[in-house]
Amino acid sequence: MQRFLLRRGGQALVAVFGVVTLVFFIQRLTGDPVLLLVPETATEQDIEAMRVTLGLDRALGVQYLDFLYDMLCLDLGRSFVQNAPVWDILLSRIPHTLQLAAGALAVALLIGLPLGLVMALTQGKAVSRLIMGVVLAFQSLPTFWSGIMMILVFGVWLKWLPPSGTGTPAHLVMPSIALGLLSLATYARIARASVIDELGKDYVRSARARGVGTGRLVRRHLLRNSAIPVISITALELSQLLAGAVIVETVFAWPGLGLLTVQSIAARDFMVVQAVVLLGAFVTIAANLAADILYTVVDPRVRLTGKA
Repeated sequence: MQRFLLRRGGQALVAVFGVVTLVFFIQRLTGDPVLLLVPETATEQDIEAMRVTLGLDRALGVQYLDFLYDMLCLDLGRSFVQNAPVWDILLSRIPHTLQLAAGALAVALLIGLPLGLVMALTQGKAVSRLIMGVVLAFQSLPTFWSGIMMILVFGVWLKWLPPSGTGTPAHLVMPSIALGLLSLATYARIARASVIDELGKDYVRSARARGVGTGRLVRRHLLRNSAIPVISITALELSQLLAGAVIVETVFAWPGLGLLTVQSIAARDFMVVQAVVLLGAFVTIAANLAADILYTVVDPRVRLTGKA
């Protein structure tokens, strides 16, 4: 168990180091970042002064070591556009993105998993085909289009929900659904495939031969034994939710990290964009590490084999 966790933890640290290194070199391979920060009317003296302020006048190796040290100290720098520490800017937006991600994940799990279970238990029947058609439709809808349609129908025509902004639980409903629809379809399909795989195993046939009912079979065996693929996809879906939040937050004017990214790109706020990219990468790595740990709880065989 300890060897398994140490190995996974070591792999996570290597991944973090790789992401930090990649971000550092990519931002320099794409050109002089100073030119993205200064206005078009800046003189050569202004450009050189900005370069000295950012430490870009030093040798590349020295810049890299300074960058690694800043990351170890959790120092993300200062926004020259907003004239504020990047951490303060992120911390003002992170709670809103967490709310949206939690709402979207709740929509995906609470609706997607039951749909997948029903499709598996009614395989080959009209109900299963109907649900699969709905699920595929959800998966095919562009996030921005479904968001705009919900605003038009429920916010403008029916006036049931506020069309944009934040402040009340009602503001969270439409963004959560728009962001969660794609993940809902993924969870439904994964749950269906996993449960169908379990239904074909010997222990299920033996249980049914002993007269075990479907409800008890689902509660006692199928849900737990089908959980590992769901845990795996959750780690991946978290990164998808962060990526999708850029579109959803822009459509609904939701003041989270996604909208901040769009605004920062438009304002050429290079330090903030870099920080958001790093934060998204760290969250993805942490989510995968958490999934590896959950494997050992759901399936003790992972502890023995060291494989997930």
